[in-house]
Amino acid sequence: MMPEREGLFDRPMVLLERSGVVALAKPCGLATQAPAGFPSVESWLRDRLPAGAYLGVPHRLDRAVSGVLLMATTPRAARQLSRQFERRQVTKTYIAIVAPGAAVSPVAGALLEWRDRIAKCPAAAAAAVVGPEDPAGREGVTSVRTLGEVASGRWLLELAPLTGRMHQLRVQAAFRGMPVVGDTLYGGPALAEGSAPDHRRLPINLHALSIRFQDPDSAEELVVTAPLPSFWPAAAAPLLPGR
Repeated sequence: MMPEREGLFDRPMVLLERSGVVALAKPCGLATQAPAGFPSVESWLRDRLPAGAYLGVPHRLDRAVSGVLLMATTPRAARQLSRQFERRQVTKTYIAIVAPGAAVSPVAGALLEWRDRIAKCPAAAAAAVVGPEDPAGREGVTSVRTLGEVASGRWLLELAPLTGRMHQLRVQAAFRGMPVVGDTLYGGPALAEGSAPDHRRLPINLHALSIRFQDPDSAEELVVTAPLPSFWPAAAAPLLPGR
């Protein structure tokens, strides 16, 4: 299978392929997995593999989130990646544009740790921060760096989740009064004025920028970075980590 370079985030794009690992750039609005007959990153990649080929899904991103996603085309790679995720040996870096409320005053360059108990909401495809007495709550931990202001009242954050709870970054940001732009499910402003809310399909300003993991065969440390979708503001690019 040869890497495909298609329109920036019109559809998945192969970023790296080696040792049974395929790293892709996932577009907003496309599910990682979906029932048969519905579009997903998994079905897109399966259509490009030989008939009957193995495909494992050790890593997932929310439908509304864009960015780098790892798939496995051999059982060994799937096992190795799953083990790395379970042991927290994979470093995931996200960026988000948030809209702080009047009571929140971000400071450029600030380093923070978000530590909360997060639980799935009953009978809803959403999560919430809960108190210590809630038995459904599980600890969610994220390292945060404030990168700078990209527009009036809009700030760019670098987010490194140390755990993988449902909607962890979105919930934690909203809980602190600075929801992700476009994330109307958690109180964020719509990306486009007058756009109808669609919590699953509309894009949000949360992007899985890079992922660091070990090659399943050589144990070499690899870093894969996904380009920003075209709808992101140009002011975000100079503030990205490493720039």
